[in-house]
Amino acid sequence: MIRIAVTGAAGRMGKTLVEAITNHSELQLAAAIERPDSSLVGADAGELAGLGRNGVTVSGDLAAVIDDFDVLIDFSVPTSSIVNVELCAAHGKGLVLGTTGFSAEQKARIQAAAEKTPICMSSNFSTGVNLCFKLLDMAARVLGDDVDIEIYEAHHRHKVDAPSGTALSMGEVVASALGRDLKQVAVYGREGITGARDRQTIGFATVRAGDIVGDHTVTFAADGERVEITHKASSRMSFARGAVRAAHWLADRQQGMFDMQDVLGIK
Repeated sequence: MIRIAVTGAAGRMGKTLVEAITNHSELQLAAAIERPDSSLVGADAGELAGLGRNGVTVSGDLAAVIDDFDVLIDFSVPTSSIVNVELCAAHGKGLVLGTTGFSAEQKARIQAAAEKTPICMSSNFSTGVNLCFKLLDMAARVLGDDVDIEIYEAHHRHKVDAPSGTALSMGEVVASALGRDLKQVAVYGREGITGARDRQTIGFATVRAGDIVGDHTVTFAADGERVEITHKASSRMSFARGAVRAAHWLADRQQGMFDMQDVLGIK
């Protein structure tokens, strides 16, 4: 049995991950971590997830439970995740990393950690989204420079970063297929007299509202027709199942940097 730890275990995503791990026949929840100042430290992780007691007590210190698990699943914030990455690397623990918004310097530290331990890092662990990444690459190569490309994404009101990590990953896939540098061609919103659209640009539009789990659409618009590739998530469970699948896959690796497309075998 592969032992899994979850950070943010009392949050929306954390509780969904606990449920997904519980439902997997070859994994077991071995540790649950929250912020040290959380009032839920000491609570039973199973009860928090609405599953009944499972005997896993929420800890406020990852280091204190570092010997209790084989793979950590971390969907948190960059400042916390980078500490967790380096702690796991020092102890040879695998890491499934779903946090987005890392700086270039933090990404370099994650890459260095992957030389010591296996890390599966993705902006989105949904199987459907990763299939979309493959389709976007194909569409961009076929349609080439004859289309205008716009990316729309919508999430719940509590999401703190914009555009979403998934939207940025979609932009990077498309830009790479077209030989463009996303940093040079991305346009994040428009206002006022902007002038005619530069075909080389890739536009982003962001919505934050209600309890939207996650919608993404990439539009390839030409004169007379357009192609749209859309993914809509109705439950966080799609992300949780993917992350759990990645954790199971990662347990057989010794070190290296991987992503969800490696897990799915569609790279």
